[in-house]
Amino acid sequence: MPREVWLRGPLPEMPPLLQPVAHALLQALEEVEEIMRDFPEHHLWERPGGVASVGFHLQHLAGVVDRLFTYARGRSLSEDQARALAAEGNPDPGLRTEELVAAFRRQVDGALEQLRATGEHTLIEYRAVGRAQLPSTVLGLLVHAAEHTQRHVGQLLVTVRVQRRDAGTSQ
Repeated sequence: MPREVWLRGPLPEMPPLLQPVAHALLQALEEVEEIMRDFPEHHLWERPGGVASVGFHLQHLAGVVDRLFTYARGRSLSEDQARALAAEGNPDPGLRTEELVAAFRRQVDGALEQLRATGEHTLIEYRAVGRAQLPSTVLGLLVHAAEHTQRHVGQLLVTVRVQRRDAGTSQ
């Protein structure tokens, strides 16, 4: 079993203060790719025990990284981002697990690029969040993106395990 990402050392060209954010996002991606391997498609939108579906968590993982990193750049959400947010969790039989995992992978890759380009001197700069323009900072948004991602990965892992147990499969 490989070491957790944060124990593998610093990432090249990553600002030192942003290493933990990058490590958390990469760890989340590795865990999602592992747990979703061979996931039965017909369980994607099921809500065992009334919890959020696997499909929702996969959509939300990509969406939250996209949105919070957009705010960290000092931008508002685009119409496409707003539509994607509104659609999170709505069952879409046309979506495949593989596509949702790939979308999360693309968001993490883009986030890592943004982290590498983020000057540490900008971390305490003010950023407004959402329609209400709630106060945050660049660092606050980046750290929240990492911790929120980790929270949903944990929920995803439990939901997948419950569904695999109920279906009589394991991983």
